[in-house]
Amino acid sequence: MDAMLVTGGAGFIGSNFVRYALNRYPDARVVVLDALTYAGSLANIDDCVESDRLRFIQGDIRDKGTVEDAMRGVDTVVNFAAESHVDRSILDPSSFVETNYNGVYVLLEAARRLEVKRFLQVSTDEVYGHVPSGLSDESDAFAPRSPYAASKAAADLLVQSYYTTYGLPVLITRGGNTVGPYQYPEKVLPLFITNALEYKPLPVYGDGSAVRSYLYVEDHCSAIDRVLRTGQPGNAYNVGTNCEVNGRDLADRILEILDRPANLREFVPDRSGHDLRYALDCGRIRSLGWSPAFDFETMLNETVQWYVDHRPWWQEIRNEGSFRAYYRKQYHER
Repeated sequence: MDAMLVTGGAGFIGSNFVRYALNRYPDARVVVLDALTYAGSLANIDDCVESDRLRFIQGDIRDKGTVEDAMRGVDTVVNFAAESHVDRSILDPSSFVETNYNGVYVLLEAARRLEVKRFLQVSTDEVYGHVPSGLSDESDAFAPRSPYAASKAAADLLVQSYYTTYGLPVLITRGGNTVGPYQYPEKVLPLFITNALEYKPLPVYGDGSAVRSYLYVEDHCSAIDRVLRTGQPGNAYNVGTNCEVNGRDLADRILEILDRPANLREFVPDRSGHDLRYALDCGRIRSLGWSPAFDFETMLNETVQWYVDHRPWWQEIRNEGSFRAYYRKQYHER
């Protein structure tokens, strides 16, 4: 797997995976295809773009010609490209359907024509919907409750159909709430961190009881790499931890780490159709020899410190008019 196409490779998890692959495999060649929408930026891979083992193409996964050009000559495809923020999908579902489903169709067709050896779809635990108790395993029925989750669930089914119908060697990973460097500051953890750094309120949905299991991005990357190299084609693999934390406690912990006043925690109206808990059974990927290396406190401290050390990166984003307009609409006008 020396030649790899990484779509969405200038986004959060994708950029971390590009860096991971180039550092771990000295002979690896990586093609990055990214549309550079609001959450993707060359700044996320600025330490990689000068490598003669990386080729960057700006383009949309819905564009057949661009996809074929990017995929030609590679033997592996890892698809990170997606609209990924639930709140934005509630405000405007159209781009989620277009990218997360139709874009995946274009990628699958190109992979079939060019006979790639492995196609890995990066999915989400949100396809299982709200899990009031117990753990979701890969055979559980889908019950998505947001346009984002529904678009990812539909894509998973389409990917699996290409294995059954055409024999395309596909794999799927369904990750938990991932955190770490280069995460766009609209997501909950970087939003809390950057707001706290600027002494602004940390907006907690509802009563703050919604629980998420957090996964450090480096662990997520190592899991994808493990599945890509040793996973069984046609299978999906849950990727997560048992680091369950509710929104109220997450906000309190951030304020404690950054020595900010507790009254910066602010409850706001709950998200429409808010899933109160996700939880994954990760026995299948653990059978491949993978396990997370970062516990919750370590991943939290590492992430906080990255944002402390990289103020220019996130301040530039937060100062953009589009970010301010989204924040105002999401938290002040609801």
